[in-house]
Amino acid sequence: MLKLLNVESKQQSMSVSLLQKGVVMMSMFRSVLPRVTRSNGWRCFSTGIPYDDIAELNKEMESIFGESPSSSPLGSSPPQQPVQPAYEAEDSQPVLTHTDRSGQAKMVDVSPKEDSKRVAIASCRVLLGQKVFNLVASNEIAKGDVLTVAKIAGITGAKQTSNLIPLCHNINLSHVRVDLSLNEEDSSVVIEGEATTSGKTGVEMEAMTAVAIAGLTVYDMCKAASKDICITDVCLQHKSGGKSGSWSRN
Repeated sequence: MLKLLNVESKQQSMSVSLLQKGVVMMSMFRSVLPRVTRSNGWRCFSTGIPYDDIAELNKEMESIFGESPSSSPLGSSPPQQPVQPAYEAEDSQPVLTHTDRSGQAKMVDVSPKEDSKRVAIASCRVLLGQKVFNLVASNEIAKGDVLTVAKIAGITGAKQTSNLIPLCHNINLSHVRVDLSLNEEDSSVVIEGEATTSGKTGVEMEAMTAVAIAGLTVYDMCKAASKDICITDVCLQHKSGGKSGSWSRN
């Protein structure tokens, strides 16, 4: 019986000590809150209470109640640093330059770039079929000289690229070349276009627009003779100049 009284007395004494420490700790807690720091959009709270005192208080509570207190702002574990959102480096993978971070379309600002000579060559084919090919070769198409009209259309198209492709820059072209030739092997018109400028952005789109418009013009000139005409293989063959330097398909 006496031993049991001694145990109860000890527990009461520890409870009083615990209560006193708790009052002191709460007083310290109130005196330092709120202390807020902001960093990169994150909000953090700090109590300023020594972790050793918190750990000692938790041990006494465990000896009395038989279990560790649940995690709380006064827990013994140091506060975890907030995890900052990770962004991949822009140079780690190819990116679409005509979209912003929210996915909206934008026109690229080329003002920081340096001027350099830029050249681009593109090509395409127009599959005519044997019947139409013979008519074009003999210049018997009702609308007139197919190859000459398509050549002029291609040059005009290159100069109108920024009006046709909404996010292209308005470039001062120094030279545009469009050549058309007949290929007997597959009864086609082979078209090659070249665009040149000295400026801050490339002329790949101007070269490809030139051959595409020339190909469409061939179709328009010949469509009365056949609807099977096919425009195919519109692609860039070569470019040079600018930060990325030279590139060739072959």
